[in-house]
Amino acid sequence: MSRITAMPSGTATLAYDESDLRLAAQAGIRAPSLHNSQPWLFGLRDGAIEIRVDPVRRLATGRAGWAARVACGAAVYNARLALAAAGRPAVVRLHPEPADRDLVARLTPGRPRPATYAEAELYAAVPHRYSNRGPFWAEPVPAEVRVALMAAARAESAWLDLLVGTTALTAFSEIAHGADRVLRRDARYQAELATWTHADHAGDGVPVRAGAPLPEPQDLLPQRLFTDSRRAPGRDYEPEPLIGVLGVAGDQPADQTAAGQALQRVLLTATAAGLDTSMISQPIEVPAARDQLRRSLGRSGYPQIAIRFGYGTPGHPTPRRDLAEVLA
Repeated sequence: MSRITAMPSGTATLAYDESDLRLAAQAGIRAPSLHNSQPWLFGLRDGAIEIRVDPVRRLATGRAGWAARVACGAAVYNARLALAAAGRPAVVRLHPEPADRDLVARLTPGRPRPATYAEAELYAAVPHRYSNRGPFWAEPVPAEVRVALMAAARAESAWLDLLVGTTALTAFSEIAHGADRVLRRDARYQAELATWTHADHAGDGVPVRAGAPLPEPQDLLPQRLFTDSRRAPGRDYEPEPLIGVLGVAGDQPADQTAAGQALQRVLLTATAAGLDTSMISQPIEVPAARDQLRRSLGRSGYPQIAIRFGYGTPGHPTPRRDLAEVLA
């Protein structure tokens, strides 16, 4: 349990301890990250839990640290849920020390209380959320679930635009494929991607078995080349996917971390509703494509990630490092 310590004034305050840290980190490591790079570290300082970017795991091609901050923001949200589910909710400060650029969040104990139903439901979804890169079925996502997904983003001060209609999907497809072509021509990017693709059971990266089949010219969406498997000739991968674009008002480091929290809340909301998800980052990784995507949405804010929603055949969760490796 959280312990009570005396402050110099003689008043008492709650403080997190080692068991709280391990609880938060165990949930935090289940967050998504670009190429499953897992760029987070968890530590305890002065009774607060700190989450920071692991500089060794910051992607060289991750758009100036954007990918690591979004991933760490998602880890922050999982940690928040774990502490709330245990009756020890956190007060979160994002990027509390501007001079320490790798410190993305500090969690201090709030007033103890029972978890809400929503917190308990989302926390229960944490171990079941993973990216499903296989094709989804044609079954549409119900309207009430779509509303819940958009509400989840708003609850974290973000927006989620669900693309409706052929025009919107075609525009997104063209932007995504254009960005993918740019990244495929980047030898440095492709070399880094290859280092995170594994044929065996590693504790990070994307196993070949978790990759999608190789793309075909008619596919609406681009695919990462995590595998060399092919599907039946001429078969559409997914003719009418539900695509959502998540964004926030700003694009500073704290905004990107906040977007990561919103992303994870949306993903867990989808998981709790029985949906599969995967992320599409190519249009965000290429600045010109992201600006084109923003204009196509008519948004004044900044898109931070695109998400694919649907119902599919159970896939293969990517591995996670041991807890001891992420405790600083």
